[in-house]
Amino acid sequence: MITLCLLRLPVTIALIASALIGGLHSGLDTHQAIAALNDNLLIGAQVGMTYIMIGAFAVALARSGILDLFAMKVTHMMGSSETHTHGRVKWFLYGVFMLCSVLSQNAVPVHIAFIPVMIPPLLGIFNRLRIDRRAVACILACAISSSYLLLPTGFGAIYLNEILLENVNKVGADQGLNVTASMVPQAMFLPVMGIITGMLVALFVTYRKPRDYKATPDIHPTPPQARRLSMPQLVMTILAIGVALVCQIYFDSLLVGSMIGFMLLAFAGIFRWDEQDDVFTQGMRMMVQISVIITIASGFAGVLEATGEIQPLVSAAASWIGDNRPLAAALMLLVGLFITIGFGDSFASVPILAPIYIPLALTLGFSPMATVALLGASAALGDAGSPASTITLGATSGLNADGQHDHVRDSVIPTFMHANFGMIVFAWVAAMIL
Repeated sequence: MITLCLLRLPVTIALIASALIGGLHSGLDTHQAIAALNDNLLIGAQVGMTYIMIGAFAVALARSGILDLFAMKVTHMMGSSETHTHGRVKWFLYGVFMLCSVLSQNAVPVHIAFIPVMIPPLLGIFNRLRIDRRAVACILACAISSSYLLLPTGFGAIYLNEILLENVNKVGADQGLNVTASMVPQAMFLPVMGIITGMLVALFVTYRKPRDYKATPDIHPTPPQARRLSMPQLVMTILAIGVALVCQIYFDSLLVGSMIGFMLLAFAGIFRWDEQDDVFTQGMRMMVQISVIITIASGFAGVLEATGEIQPLVSAAASWIGDNRPLAAALMLLVGLFITIGFGDSFASVPILAPIYIPLALTLGFSPMATVALLGASAALGDAGSPASTITLGATSGLNADGQHDHVRDSVIPTFMHANFGMIVFAWVAAMIL
């Protein structure tokens, strides 16, 4: 599976093909391998459906024009104010990007949809301030990753509760492992501190110096669907965001919160009533790839379990490693990095890694908290820094609006170095001390 992903085969094909090859190699016939794949799709499909609803809500918010309004206000404030020093303006923008990144994952679950709307109108300001756009890419990647890995609302609720906690308890049930929801953020605290440390290194050391870009006209890529908000519509849009957040917390369901938010935006007249299907379809199109990958990844994990080869693999690995837990933790983190780099999504990596990592960690004597930290960090490594990650693709879509920001050199490599190296070190420490 890793090899096929690195060869740039579509991730869905890589997962299905490698699952069937592994099943056949273990002695299952074709029908048994396909049945094992199909029987486990439901778990991933439930999460995938949530992603589709989030996509619809994100498109509805984009059509409201609220993100464009915010970007225009910031641009106007920066352009008209002569009293601020360049340093103050730069750090104000950095703070805004950090805040928006956190909100986009936990409070207003639009994921990376805010980046191509908010960033391009500010590129002229970046050029005058001589901001290194690689620093902005690191802020976006590190802040987005940190928020969903630590805060259990929005996308954090999906990753921490619906995926990580669910897989840990399901796979660890036979070995008496029982992890509560409150334990998961505690276990992920140190790995997240590694990401934040990497972001600070990027801002204060690596990309601290000014960088010059060609002067270009200000870019205001307001989507043709976006409309000027009347005051009642602005109030209803803010209300829809607040109600969506309250509902997702009250019902413990991001699916329900996003659906209610979408309906409120429709009733507010943000888009015409007969455009609902179009908005929903656009949202589905935006999220369908990650939804399909998560669904197929659950089937892949099901085939691994059906082969009956996981326990022998775990026993052999434990025998080879012996009592060297530091080496085991390092190897598990590095393997997780390669897997997630392959297809760029930490949410889909958990069900792939869980059937092997959890028995192995428990066999080697890691505590439940250390086991959660190892699995959660291993699956998240590479999400920020993969060429195929929605995070790096989103950063590039905004920062390259004027053609001066290369995806690999200016987004992938900087975010890979600063988000992942620190996380590996801090996650390894967490595995040793928890």
